[in-house]
Amino acid sequence: MTSAGLIRNYGLFWRREYVFWGRQKNSGNLKGFYTNNKNKIVDFRDQRGIYVLYDDGFNLVYVGQAGAGNTRLFTRLKDHTTDHLADRWTKFSWFGTRRVLNTNCTLSKEKDALHPKVRNVLNHLEAVLISSVEPPHNRQGGRFGNEVEQYLQYYDQEKLGPTIYDMIKSLHISKK
Repeated sequence: MTSAGLIRNYGLFWRREYVFWGRQKNSGNLKGFYTNNKNKIVDFRDQRGIYVLYDDGFNLVYVGQAGAGNTRLFTRLKDHTTDHLADRWTKFSWFGTRRVLNTNCTLSKEKDALHPKVRNVLNHLEAVLISSVEPPHNRQGGRFGNEVEQYLQYYDQEKLGPTIYDMIKSLHISKK
């Protein structure tokens, strides 16, 4: 095992409306794809780590954690869709401690040992804060290192239907 830092992967400013929260017998998902490979789609619903909620103006609303007990990232976020924060957030960022296995694009076992060096932990904590808060006077970006992968949000059109943009685009094309 490498001496990677605390954070293994992350997603920045994902849209709440693009998450399939589930219905009936379908439990929902929290899918993302690796920035360098759109075919590397991973469901982060069982990720452990920390997350940040934002309003429409990218103002920080709430910071939380998932995975210290039995509750994982998807469940914590879903809880916030009906609790006292329900009407206050539209976007979120997350920073996960479980790595993605390249063999089948799933998360590593929860007991996968983390033995990061203090320098890497400090770099990752700084990177989390810089990435999530975007302080105006920080000239450098966060230092996650090469081993940490950023994932972009995957829009599951099969489960969520077309986006508003797609519907407007199809109306525009059909009028021609």
